[in-house]
Amino acid sequence: MRRCGRRGFLRGVDRFAVGRHRSAMSDTGLNQTLAKLEATIAARCAADPGSSYVAKLNAKGVAKIAQKVGEEATETVIAALSGERQELVGEAADLLFHLLVLLGAKGVPLAEVLAELDRREGVSGIAEKAARKPD
Repeated sequence: MRRCGRRGFLRGVDRFAVGRHRSAMSDTGLNQTLAKLEATIAARCAADPGSSYVAKLNAKGVAKIAQKVGEEATETVIAALSGERQELVGEAADLLFHLLVLLGAKGVPLAEVLAELDRREGVSGIAEKAARKPD
């Protein structure tokens, strides 16, 4: 099990790569919101599990966090198919939150995910999938 340390999930990450994408993260309100949430999650990683949901999840390990992401993804799908708009908004927020907790637990900064999205921009989804290495 890999737990977040005092430096959160930026421990062991190429600081140059993170800095290079920091400006992209601050370009829009959405990226600012996600970056702020990422920082909050990192700060709470080292908190007492009795007082922080993020710390409690991290104490249970990556498998539990991944399970929560799966649960939230399922709830998002259900809300999309049968719920009201506000229910979908709430479930999508839960999914994004838990995904950021999982990325943090695995040491993957949001900047790296955003860089991958940038790399894929303008590329056909069909072409991008065909270019991937076979499993």
